[in-house]
Amino acid sequence: MRLPSTTVEPALPQAVGPLSATILDLLHRGRPALHLWPTDVPVCEADPYALDPQLALYVCYELHYRGFAGVNPRWEWNPALLQVRARLEDAFLSAVRHDVGDIGPGATAATEMDALSVELIDGEGPSYFLRDKGSWEQMREYFAQRSLYHLKEGDPHAWAIPRLTGQAKASFVAVEFDEFGGGRGERVHQHLFAELMDAAGLDSTYLGYLDDVPAPALASVNLMSMFGLHRDLRGAAMGHFASTEITSSPGSRRLMEALERMGAPEPCVAFYREHVEADAVHEQVVRTDVVGDLVAREPQLDRDVVFGIRARDVVEDRLAAHLMECWTQDRSSLRRPLA
Repeated sequence: MRLPSTTVEPALPQAVGPLSATILDLLHRGRPALHLWPTDVPVCEADPYALDPQLALYVCYELHYRGFAGVNPRWEWNPALLQVRARLEDAFLSAVRHDVGDIGPGATAATEMDALSVELIDGEGPSYFLRDKGSWEQMREYFAQRSLYHLKEGDPHAWAIPRLTGQAKASFVAVEFDEFGGGRGERVHQHLFAELMDAAGLDSTYLGYLDDVPAPALASVNLMSMFGLHRDLRGAAMGHFASTEITSSPGSRRLMEALERMGAPEPCVAFYREHVEADAVHEQVVRTDVVGDLVAREPQLDRDVVFGIRARDVVEDRLAAHLMECWTQDRSSLRRPLA
């Protein structure tokens, strides 16, 4: 079995503005000091959804995953860096809350999940476009856009495990067990996606496209990292997780149909076939045994779960809008077109 390239520490990306330049400058300094030296960065002047703040936040979060080649691991908990990260998070979370808007008194996790289960046959968005008329090159771009998540699939949500108890924890871990291959390294979803990337002639290294994807792709992963890393957002993390699992199977089916139409290599089809089968089972477990048990034990988290579901819609809709705008204008959705 070929060892997956996802085990390699990635290289630091290139700065794209003053915020990301500040973060990267700190990380280039070697061993961090233990004391706090506040870092002045113009967070308030930036659009929270823009590329510069999203890249800066992504780099901060990545220190909690695999880190970066040549970067001292002690930066993960450096007070100065955490102070900057907190300001970036506050701006991002405030923007998402604004876009989610008011959550009405009748909204519950159960009704929100019911709404997610309604699947349109002729909907709009990237998976429908790719199924019906997208090109192989557009599909390869989609792989690159999603590689930042799928090469760490399961990891962002796993931060929630120690924050759960009882049946919610047991069932959540059971679903994550499938994400991590059911005890078989060659079946880990991260590894399956690396095989997909190789088969599509793309770079399968971890964060291989960090310098190429636009801000909405970064925001998609940043949201789940933020939810997972904060205990007070654990309800939102479970809402995001539920939305991911409930919508995964039908979306994966459309992508599988697209790939079959395109005559794509089998590893590409196999990745989405796995999600069609596994996530169809996961949906009921998540609805009843994860979210259902969580809100029964902690009813005050019900509206947080709703927020997590709707917040995921906000960032995913921004990415979908970007992809569709680019593809309908016959231009690349990446910052640097694929070779």
